[in-house]
Amino acid sequence: MNGTSRSPGWGTRLLIGLVLLIAGAAAATWGLAHYQPAARFLGVAQPQAPNTPRPIALTSGSPADAQETAPAAEQRRITNLETRLARVENATERAAGSAGRADALVIAFAARRAIDRGVALGYLENLLVSRFGQQHQKAVATVVTASHQPVRLDELITEYEALGPELRRGGPEESWWTGFRRELGSVVSVHRSDRPSPSPDARYNRAMQRLDSGEVDQALAETMRLPGAANADAWVAKARRYIAVHRALDEIESAALLTGPAPAA
Repeated sequence: MNGTSRSPGWGTRLLIGLVLLIAGAAAATWGLAHYQPAARFLGVAQPQAPNTPRPIALTSGSPADAQETAPAAEQRRITNLETRLARVENATERAAGSAGRADALVIAFAARRAIDRGVALGYLENLLVSRFGQQHQKAVATVVTASHQPVRLDELITEYEALGPELRRGGPEESWWTGFRRELGSVVSVHRSDRPSPSPDARYNRAMQRLDSGEVDQALAETMRLPGAANADAWVAKARRYIAVHRALDEIESAALLTGPAPAA
């Protein structure tokens, strides 16, 4: 056996080199897999996918639901507009009615003032006819006719005072015996305490009090029970005209309170 060692052969060296090469490749692969900066430096790292936001699901539903919601919203807006328009129209009608009522009341009050003063209606005559003539024709005609022959309350009172003696005594057809009994009865009058005195003086005084208070109808009722009522035919006719025209004025004023907008010309 020779003392010197024999060097390995070429096959052994090649096997050792192959093993070292495989071990180095494995180590390099492991290092590149766990060390990303080196992998990116060598250009072998896979590019990272960009962070894209995840789409947010719509809560309004499908496109068909959106198409159904749009007409519903439009219908609600139309309904709201119609409601507001109706409120505006109602407010306009109320304002027009208030203005028409005020105009009618002014005309009615002006007509009453003219009648009470005993002056002609003038331009109020046409206004009365146009405003109230269609529905209150008789009342308007009474007022217009009375304005041509006005009767004032103070005239009725003055004439009634002058007629006092004639109203207390009997009419021209009364006999002396009837007059004597009436005069005798006026000396002593017997009546119930809860009823007014039927004597001519008491009736006349009550009629004067009614006239002073403007109650011409009550004064006329007392006058017609007086023994000399036949002596006051002219006064009775004036009193009846006065009562008729003021009842017509009451009707016109009541209509003015309930009237609406003025009719279109």
